[in-house]
Amino acid sequence: MTSGGEKAEDAFRTIGELSTELGIQQHILRYWETRFPQLRPLQRAGNRRYYRPADAALVRRIHSLLNEQGYTIRGVQKLLSQKNPPAESAPDPVAPAAVPIAPQPVLVVNQAGMAAPDRAELQAIRESLVQALATDMD
Repeated sequence: MTSGGEKAEDAFRTIGELSTELGIQQHILRYWETRFPQLRPLQRAGNRRYYRPADAALVRRIHSLLNEQGYTIRGVQKLLSQKNPPAESAPDPVAPAAVPIAPQPVLVVNQAGMAAPDRAELQAIRESLVQALATDMD
């Protein structure tokens, strides 16, 4: 134990302690366990969960990616399943994300039989979306 009554960094955490630390509900952590196969806390009698330091670090990273950097569940799954993820350690809150939050927009339209004004309108919408995305990424 440390002097403030807090656990040491390398101590196991219960689901309640980890959820309080991150400010999220316990059922969210249990849901993440179903979505991220890398997250497997120890389970003791009565299914009581104990998060090892590596599990707690992974939960903090997932929380940061989802709630601070704007990734989706599927985006975080892809990021974590990569062999060499861009940020293996905790993300730097000052540095921009190495991987864009959203892919470049793609507009695929079957233009056969489409009137020219409709094609022009769709092209204008596409261009405004590309500009909005570029502005958001800056």
